Amino acid sequence: MPRSRRSSRVSALEGGREEEAAAVPPAPLTSAQQTEAAAEQTVLRGIFEIGRGSCDVVLSERALRWRPIQPERPTGDSKYDMLCKEEFIELKDIFSVKLKRRCSVKQQRSGTLLGITLFICLKKEQNKLKNSTLDLINLSEDHCDIWFRQFKKILEGFSNRPKSLKILLNPQSHKKEAIQIYDEKVEPLLKLAGIKTDVTITEYEGHAVSLLKECELQGFDGVVCVGGDGSASEVAHALLLRAQKNAGMDTDGILTPVRAQLPLGLIPAGSTNVLAHSLHGISHVVTATLHIIMGHIQLVDVCTFSTTNKLLRFGFSAMFGFGGRTLALAEKYRWMSPNRRKDFAVMKTLAKLKPEDCEISFLPFNSSEDVQERRAQGSPKSDCNDQWQMIQGQFLNVSIMAIPCLCSVAPRGLAPNTRLNNGSMALIIARNTSRPEFIKHLKRYASVKNQFNFPFVETYTVAEVIVHPRNNSSRYNPEEEPRETASENSFPWNVDGDLMEVTSEVHVRLHPRLISLYGRSIEDTNDSKVTCNCL
Repeated sequence: MPRSRRSSRVSALEGGREEEAAAVPPAPLTSAQQTEAAAEQTVLRGIFEIGRGSCDVVLSERALRWRPIQPERPTGDSKYDMLCKEEFIELKDIFSVKLKRRCSVKQQRSGTLLGITLFICLKKEQNKLKNSTLDLINLSEDHCDIWFRQFKKILEGFSNRPKSLKILLNPQSHKKEAIQIYDEKVEPLLKLAGIKTDVTITEYEGHAVSLLKECELQGFDGVVCVGGDGSASEVAHALLLRAQKNAGMDTDGILTPVRAQLPLGLIPAGSTNVLAHSLHGISHVVTATLHIIMGHIQLVDVCTFSTTNKLLRFGFSAMFGFGGRTLALAEKYRWMSPNRRKDFAVMKTLAKLKPEDCEISFLPFNSSEDVQERRAQGSPKSDCNDQWQMIQGQFLNVSIMAIPCLCSVAPRGLAPNTRLNNGSMALIIARNTSRPEFIKHLKRYASVKNQFNFPFVETYTVAEVIVHPRNNSSRYNPEEEPRETASENSFPWNVDGDLMEVTSEVHVRLHPRLISLYGRSIEDTNDSKVTCNCL
């Protein structure tokens, strides 16, 4: 039957004559379907053309279900039962609804009504989300208007979904593609979902901090950062500073920080995108955007980095030693392409591999009862009765991570045994060893093998860490390696891909579930098979 005749028949059936639809007996439901259908109250029922055939469509409180309308046939016909199989989508997966019209070149705003289009968020393989559409074809204006208004009412009922967002965009991230990524992939989806946006393009390092410290955020439901790890960490730091200011708290020597009021969305537009990858299980722009649109919220642990009772910054992960030196060197060669700069810095730092002579004190993470108590308090236990431990010596690298730090070059994560909000940090220490052995350890991150299965690597689950460098013997010689961004007496730290340079000891504290990020907890991806030739 030609499409136009089918559409006319559907319109005639539904244009005020729903009694005819009831005359076509739907296929029998299974006992499970009958129980489920009885538990849900029917909101609307009618006939639409879906795909290539007319369907009996039922809108309930939780789902939209449809079943093809077929001529009555004998029961037990397996082919018939397959054709009449019921399909459904859950209403919580719909993020937008539009009237579908056929518009000519001269008709810019309205045209012939064809029906309704539903925009749906679908989960694909490997934690990837995809936007899809479902067309409900019916030519009746009145009929479509009733259904359209009901869908709009349903979408307005999802109070957790943002209606207005503050967008911070770093045009310098990675290959300077952040603006293009936002314009081509992010903004169209936000506009489709009816989300209002206010976009600010950051112009210098620290711009996000100064902006969020003063700007009015009352009219926004969330803040979104389009950039790399450094940009995302800076915005998270700014939101938490703003929360302390609003609570009237002094940030120097802060022990119990206040949770950020607004959730933060991360759109990956950097080179490694560790934060977004750890949050979503994948570095994928559309997935990150759909998590924001759907209002998926994930509470995440945050660290404070301080020295001599002065807060340096909030962050999620840090590396001292090899990781800090590599980033400090890479920052000097910003004129290179991101991948070339990263590879160059790694190779040159390996060529001049030197250990740091330091003392590391840490408070071990105790038990599930301990984390419950600290979560209730909003900060780690740190009284004088806690059993601090101390190790000292020559260390090539020290990693302190509150999140698993997944990325393309570390499919299991830099800290695979920690999670986004398990109330603890991973302390990973690589003691002094030969260059070949240390390179073997680094290469293990790119495989599914245990990267910690080396005699010089130690791992601890901790609540607090103090790193105290003991002398200057292992620092960069300014004559060998002139540095533009810090004095020769400072030590470089890599905090979420951002360079932090400190002249004394650093105290790292974990604060459970301190910030809300747009995302959803992911399944364990430790068995993912990813290859990498970075070294």
